[in-house]
Amino acid sequence: MGHRPLLFTPGPTEVRPEILQAMARPVISHRGAPMEEMVRDIVAKARCIFMTEGTILLSSSSASGLMEGAVRNCIARRSLHLVGGAFGERWRQIAADCGFDPGVVQAEPGFAIRPERVEEALSRGDYDAVCVTHNETSTGVTHPLEAIARVVRARPGVLLMVDAVSSLGGIPVEVDRLGIDVCFASVQKALALPPGFALGAVSEAALERARARKGRGYYFDFIRLAEASAKGMPLATPSVSHLFALQAQFDHILAEGLPRRFARHAAMGERVRRWAREKFAVLAEPGFESDTVTCVANSRKIRVASFLESLKSRGYQISNGYGTLKEATFRIGHLGEHTLEGVEGLLAAMDEVLSG
Repeated sequence: MGHRPLLFTPGPTEVRPEILQAMARPVISHRGAPMEEMVRDIVAKARCIFMTEGTILLSSSSASGLMEGAVRNCIARRSLHLVGGAFGERWRQIAADCGFDPGVVQAEPGFAIRPERVEEALSRGDYDAVCVTHNETSTGVTHPLEAIARVVRARPGVLLMVDAVSSLGGIPVEVDRLGIDVCFASVQKALALPPGFALGAVSEAALERARARKGRGYYFDFIRLAEASAKGMPLATPSVSHLFALQAQFDHILAEGLPRRFARHAAMGERVRRWAREKFAVLAEPGFESDTVTCVANSRKIRVASFLESLKSRGYQISNGYGTLKEATFRIGHLGEHTLEGVEGLLAAMDEVLSG
C-alpha cells in the first residue's frame, strides 16, 4: 500500500505527529482533578486564540453543532443570514429547520457581502441576530468582518454571530475588539487537529439572551456548556483524546505566536493565488480572497476529478468544488501547519499534472 497523500484540502488538514502521539495517550476519567486542570488550561489558551476575555465553550462535535446551538440559544425573533456560499446557506437552513423565518443578504459565489447591504437589511427587518460566515470555505472569500461588525454594533439588541470555522488560527478573529457575541470553529482546519471537536467564544449578552430562551436543548445549551467550562469540566462525556491534542496544539500555536502564524498563512495564500491567476483564475473577487483556502475557477475546463486523481498519484490531495461549484472550481487548503516550502511542492506537482 502506497503512502497517504499530503492533505492540502480545506479541512481536514495535515496533523503534526506530536499531536497524533498526544491523542494516543491513555484515556483519563472525564471527572476529577486532572481533567479540571486540563480544561482550565485549554480554556485560558483558547481565550488567547479567540482574543477574548469571555466565556469559552468546548464541544465534542463538529462546528455545525455550535452553529445549531447559536440558533437555539441566541435567536429570539429573527436572524439575518449573510450568505455567500454553501456554509452561509447551511446556517440559514438550520435556522429555518429550527422553526425560524431567517432573512437573507445573498452574494453570488466569489463575491463578498458589503456592510452597506447589511445596514439596509437591518433597517428593513425586525432582526435580533446577524449570522456571518467569516471565511466561506466553499468559495475562498473572506467577508469584511470588521466593517460588518461596526454596522451590527450600532444596533443595540442585535447579536453578532460568526462562523470562524476556516479562519480561526489562520486569519485574525478579534472577538472582543469587534464585539462578536458568538464565535465558533472546528479544529480540523487552521487549528490543525483531527476532526470531531469544536470550540466557541460567547459574550455576556449572548448568555443573557440564552438564559431567557426556552427550548435550548441539552447538548448544545450554551448555559450548561458555560457552567461546565467555568467549573473546568466538560458538560457530557467528551472526546478526551481531542482534549489532549488541543492542549498540545494550543501550546504550539502560542509558541509560534499569532502574528507569525497569520503572516505565514498570508504568504501561502498570496503564493497560491499567484499560481492560480497564472494557470486559471481565482473565484474570489480582488481584496476579499481567503488566506486559508483558495477556490480556483476552472477557466481551462479541465476534468477536475481526473486532475485530482493524477495529483493524488503524485502524493498530494486537494478538493473539488463544493456543492453547485463542483466542476466549476477546485479548492486548495493552505492552512494549519503547512509552510510556503510545502506549498511550492504542491504547486510543482500541479504543474506536472497540467503539462502532462
